[in-house]
Amino acid sequence: MDMDSSRSLCCILLLVLLGISIQYQCFASEIDADQTALLLVNASEASARKMPDTLFGIFFEEINHAGAGGLWAELVCNRGDLVILEKEKPVKMGDNAKTMALLLWKVLLCFSIDNKISVSTLGFDFNLGILEKTLSGFESGGPSTPSYIGPWSIIGNDSSVIISTDLSSCFDRNKVALRVEVLCDNGDANICPDGGVGVYNPGFWGMNIEYGKNYKLVFYVHSDEPINLSVALTSSNGLNKLATKTVVADNVSNWTKVSVLLEAEGTDSNSRLELRSTTKGVIWFDQVSLMPLDTYNGDGFRKDLFGMLKDLKPAFIRFPGGCFVEGERLKNAFWWNETIGPWEKRPGHFGDVWGYWTDDGLGHFEFLQSPFLLQLAEDLGALPIWVFNSGISHKEQVDTSDILPFVQDILDGLEFARGAPNSTWGSVRATMGHLEPFDLRYVAIGNEDCNYSKYRGNYLKFYSAIKEAYPDIKIISNCDGSSKVLDHPADLYDFHIYASASEIFSNASRFDDALRSGPKAFISEYAVHGNDTGKGSLLAALAEAAFLIGAEKNSDVIEMASYAPLFVNDKDWTWTADAIVFTSSQAYGTPSYWMQHFFKESNGATLLTSTLQANPSNALMASAITWQNETDNNNYLRIKVVNFGSSRVTLNISISGLSLQSSGATKTILTSSNVMDENSFTDPKKISPVKTMLGEVSENMDVTLLPYSFTSFDLLRKSISIRTVTTVSDLESSF
Repeated sequence: MDMDSSRSLCCILLLVLLGISIQYQCFASEIDADQTALLLVNASEASARKMPDTLFGIFFEEINHAGAGGLWAELVCNRGDLVILEKEKPVKMGDNAKTMALLLWKVLLCFSIDNKISVSTLGFDFNLGILEKTLSGFESGGPSTPSYIGPWSIIGNDSSVIISTDLSSCFDRNKVALRVEVLCDNGDANICPDGGVGVYNPGFWGMNIEYGKNYKLVFYVHSDEPINLSVALTSSNGLNKLATKTVVADNVSNWTKVSVLLEAEGTDSNSRLELRSTTKGVIWFDQVSLMPLDTYNGDGFRKDLFGMLKDLKPAFIRFPGGCFVEGERLKNAFWWNETIGPWEKRPGHFGDVWGYWTDDGLGHFEFLQSPFLLQLAEDLGALPIWVFNSGISHKEQVDTSDILPFVQDILDGLEFARGAPNSTWGSVRATMGHLEPFDLRYVAIGNEDCNYSKYRGNYLKFYSAIKEAYPDIKIISNCDGSSKVLDHPADLYDFHIYASASEIFSNASRFDDALRSGPKAFISEYAVHGNDTGKGSLLAALAEAAFLIGAEKNSDVIEMASYAPLFVNDKDWTWTADAIVFTSSQAYGTPSYWMQHFFKESNGATLLTSTLQANPSNALMASAITWQNETDNNNYLRIKVVNFGSSRVTLNISISGLSLQSSGATKTILTSSNVMDENSFTDPKKISPVKTMLGEVSENMDVTLLPYSFTSFDLLRKSISIRTVTTVSDLESSF
C-alpha cells in the first residue's frame, strides 16, 4: 500500500469514527462528567393529583404471529385445510410473478420450519391472477380446488398414497376437506412402509411437546370403509415417537368427531403431528386441532406468555388491532361475528396487512372471555377496549350513505358483549358459556382513519347509534385533539407515535401544551422504531420510559397509554421492536417490556409535583408518585428518573410535605454497559430490573444516576408499619 493510499484510508477511518461519535453524541447528555442536578418534590395535598385508574395497559394485535402460533396455544397450523389455490394455465415466471411468489412466501410463513418455501412446493405452476386472489384473502371453504394444504406434508410416495382436497366437508363455511387415498396395504402386493402412510403437520415452526404433559387431539373423519389410524406426536423427522395411539372405527360413513388424549413420553420443541394408515381405501379429514391441556386456567392461552402479560398488571386491553382491524381490503378486515361460535365453524380469514392466515380461534369471544380480559378485569381492574372497523380499509372506503349495515353490525357486537342472556346476540354469548354481560365500557371507531374522506361521516353515524343504545360507553376518535378542538363529539382521541429514540425522548413533553379541556388522550400505540431499536435495545426502553413519565405528568389530559406491538414470534419479525419475544418453547421480555414494570403501580396512584433543576436538564426526566404496596400494605413514595445521557449524575432529592422512614427503602435500576444491548434467548435478563436495598434515607439526600439508566427509588413513608426486607426473594416479590 502506497503513502497516498495509507493517508486516504486514515482519513476514511477518521470520518467513520467521527460519524460514530456524532451519532452517539445526539443521545448523550450535555451535562458534563460529575454534573449535579436537583429534584424538588412537593408532597403537599394541595399540589397532589390522583392519576387515572386506567393509565397504563396493553394492546394486543394479531401481528408477528402474536396469536396464531403464539398466545393462542393451538399447535396445528392450517387446522382446516383452508388455503385455496386454483390450478390454472401455467405462466412464465417473470419479475412480477417472482415478486408475487415472495409475497406468497410471507403469507405461508408458518408452512415451513426453516422459513423457506419455493414455487415448486405448490406442486404446480400458478398464474398472477390466482396469486393476487390468494394474497387479497383466502376464501375459507372457497369454491375452488385443489387447495394448498401446507404446512401439511405427505408421508409416503406416489405409489403408496395420493393426497388431494375436495369440497366435501360437513362445515358450511369450511367446505374444503383433505382426501387421503391409501394405495398400499399390509396384506397386499403393494405393502405399506413401516408405520403406514398419511400426512403430518409441523405446526408453527415446530410443536413444543413436553414430557408428562397431555395434549388433546380433535379431528373430523369420514370414510366409506372401517378405519384403523395411527395418530402420533413425533420428532421433526418422524423417527422418535413421543406419544401414539390407535383410532379404530367400523362406521364413519358420516362425518365423525374424534377426540384423543395423548400423553407425551418425551420432550421435543420441534415436534410434529402424524396421521397414518396401513389400510387401503379413501379417508377424509377436516378441522384437525391439537391443544395442550396445560393452558392458563384451561382457557387455551399459553401459560408463560399469559403470565408475562399478567405480571404487567394492565389496567386495560385494547384489541384486536391496529391495522389488523382495517385490512388492506375490507373483506380481509376483522369482523367480530365471523370469530364466535364453535372453532370448527369459524371460517378464519387472511390478515392481508401482516401477511398470514389466522383461523380466528382467538376471536371476539376469547378476547372478551375469562381469563384474557374478564379475569384480568376481576383481579386487576383491566377493561376491554374494542376497536372496530369504521367501514374503511387501507384501500377502500364505504360511503356514509351505505354505512348503516356496518353500524348495525357493531350494535349487534355490543349486544353480544353486554346484552341480556335472552336478547338476540346475548343469547349467543350465553350458549358459549357466559351468562353475565362483559364489562365493555370503551370502543374505538376505526384505527388511524382520520385522514380518510369518509371517516367523519361514518364516525358520526356510529357515534349517534352507540350513544343512543349505550350512553355510558366511552367512544374514541381517530383524530388528534391535543392541539385543536375536534370537529366532532368524542370522549377520547387516539394518538400514535413511532419514532427514533431521541424523538420519543423529546416527546415526553408533547402534552405539556395540550388542550386541558375536551376529550382525553388515549396513547394507544407508542414505541421507538427504526435503527435505534435493533430487536429491543436499552436505548429504546430509556426513551420510552421518559415518554411515559411525561404521560404521568400530563395524566390530567391523558387517560390511557399502551406500548405496541406486544408480541413477536422469533420466526416472524414483521415489525421491530416488540415487548415479548417467543418461540414454541421459550420467551423473554425485551428492555421495553421490563421498562413497563416500573409503571405498573402508577394506575390510580397519586402524582406529586416535582421540579427538575439541572444545567441543562435535557437528558433527565423524573416524576414522583405515592402508592400503596398490596403485598405489605405499606405506603411508598416512588421517584423515577431517566438519565438519557452518557455522564454519571449526582442528583440531590429534596422532599417537602411528607416524612420518610430512614430504612426500608429500595432502588431498582434498568441499565447495561452499551445502549444498544439487547436481551436474547441465551441471556434473557441481560437488561432487566435489578433491585437492591437503599441505605439510610432522608427528606434531603443525594443519589447517583448511572449513564443511560432508568432508576426507581421506593421510599417508605413515616407512620406506616414497616415490613423488613432482608432477602432477595423479598425484594423480587415487591417489584
